Amino acid sequence: MRRSVLFLLLTALLSAQAAREVEITAEPLHRLIFTNDQVRVFDVNIPPNSQTLMHRHRHDYIYVTIGDATVITTMKDKAPVTLTLRDGDTTFVPGNFAHITRDGGPQPFRNITIEILQDEKTPPLASKWDEDRGLNILQGGTKEILFVKDGIRVSEVELQSGGVMPLPDHPGPILFVALSDLTLRAQQVKNSPHSAWADLDRKRGDSVFIPPPISRLD
Repeated sequence: MRRSVLFLLLTALLSAQAAREVEITAEPLHRLIFTNDQVRVFDVNIPPNSQTLMHRHRHDYIYVTIGDATVITTMKDKAPVTLTLRDGDTTFVPGNFAHITRDGGPQPFRNITIEILQDEKTPPLASKWDEDRGLNILQGGTKEILFVKDGIRVSEVELQSGGVMPLPDHPGPILFVALSDLTLRAQQVKNSPHSAWADLDRKRGDSVFIPPPISRLD
């Protein structure tokens, strides 16, 4: 039995070593849904018992898990690693590597992958942040700063029905990922610098890039 297990692991490793490498934009299970000069956003959906092609991540990236999942990731020339992920898990991954991702559970593995195209630069606005982590109590919810990487601050907001949060006071752009179906209504923003927040109706897993306000609100 032990020889069979060793043989299967060795076969998996050799397969990963021999796989042809493609760019992430050519990997068919990574669907590009948004791009600009700062980020590329992919909607990744891997059916059960399926796997991606060997694809290269040339930039640092953040992925947001949509639904619980068990995945096996095999980096080029390395042994497979099994990850147990929970709905809403948000993870930063340093780039410049190639790997295959296989869905090892009964449900599809879906995530939103945000590739940071300017990962070698620190945006000047990042120096204005006075905290890297923290939890704020809102009216009917919470806002938690998860981490800051590559000058990007990642926060998770949870609002109950009828909950209220202040509009972001940071003057930079925001990438919004919905972890559940939601409807957001912003008050007193018509014809204001924050008009992009006026009406947001999104499904679970949707993402929205919100450009910076035209000017700061007093």
